[in-house]
Amino acid sequence: MRTHVTIIGAGLGGLTLARVLHVHGIPATIHEAEPSPEARTQGGQLDIHEHNGQLALEAAGLTDEFRAIIHQGGEALRVLDRHGSALYEEPDDGTGGRPEVLRGDLRRILLQSLPAGTVRWGDKVTGVRPLGDGRHEVAFADGSTVTTGLLVGADGAWSKVRPLLSDAEPEYVGTSYVETYLFDADTRHPAGAGAVGSGSMIAPAPGRGIQAHRESGGTLHTYVALSRSQEWFAGVDFADAAAASARIAQEFEGWAPELTSLITDGETAPVLRPLHTLPTGHRWDRVPGVTLLGDAAHLMIPSGEGANLAMYDGAELGRAIAAHPDDVEAALTAYEQALFPRSAAEATEAVLLHERMFGGDAPGSLVDMFTGDEQAR
Repeated sequence: MRTHVTIIGAGLGGLTLARVLHVHGIPATIHEAEPSPEARTQGGQLDIHEHNGQLALEAAGLTDEFRAIIHQGGEALRVLDRHGSALYEEPDDGTGGRPEVLRGDLRRILLQSLPAGTVRWGDKVTGVRPLGDGRHEVAFADGSTVTTGLLVGADGAWSKVRPLLSDAEPEYVGTSYVETYLFDADTRHPAGAGAVGSGSMIAPAPGRGIQAHRESGGTLHTYVALSRSQEWFAGVDFADAAAASARIAQEFEGWAPELTSLITDGETAPVLRPLHTLPTGHRWDRVPGVTLLGDAAHLMIPSGEGANLAMYDGAELGRAIAAHPDDVEAALTAYEQALFPRSAAEATEAVLLHERMFGGDAPGSLVDMFTGDEQAR
């Protein structure tokens, strides 16, 4: 390819794109705002799906490395009611198609697969402007700039590249997650550990829910969901960890103590994660020399597909560029023609899942989805 590919963002999608390009002998540079790979924790476990995430890793030539980081047993799933009673259980018998891995481990194997210097750390984008003929200039906080003939925004929900293509901005969906961790849970928090089980646990109800999964070393990673306004959350003092945990737990009064302990016994300061989305079916007209992938293209309600889609986007874009090595526009057109319907379908499913989990029929609506009894409801 005659055009060097400039990627903004070293998340899973941007890294997968760079790796697939490298496999095909196409040079790329990733500009990442974070100062180093260790600048922050990389989130919890991800279930990597056969139909997208695993295909992306196969295209990247990293299937063996992926299998080496799988959390064995992590596919087990439990749905509980607010009293802690099991409504649905699914063991991990080794036949599932959604093995669990830590996001940080996945990012590591992608980074290690790239040539040294591919990622430019500490490059915080402050602006992007078109120069004409499909070329763009990217400006960074240190005053430096780069000019590129193929720019990819892999820079997440608040993408600096997206405004080149679309006026759409993320909107709050009315629900936020509050994230907590418990460590050495089998010994120090046996009730909570028993409720979560060996894999993932979901205790949903209308307008709220407690979700947790077991990570390596007896760590329990919890996301507490509450459908409240941003103003309501602004009234919670998250700078006071104990007070914030207690206030969130008040919204689960009457719930089983082994469930609320996942909030009140949290050993890290609770972190607020407001949920935002782009419009379902977000798309844009073809703009020469630039495109988007992952959350920058199709930010949606969490559904277990976000990381999978970002990696799949990256792999598909890399393959499209490799298939049209002398025609940037043909590559981007082919990529986007498949991207738009794929992401619209997944965004629609994410909205349905959110309703099943936190709508008026929860938890029965979620159980019906797993058991195949939805049509009877």
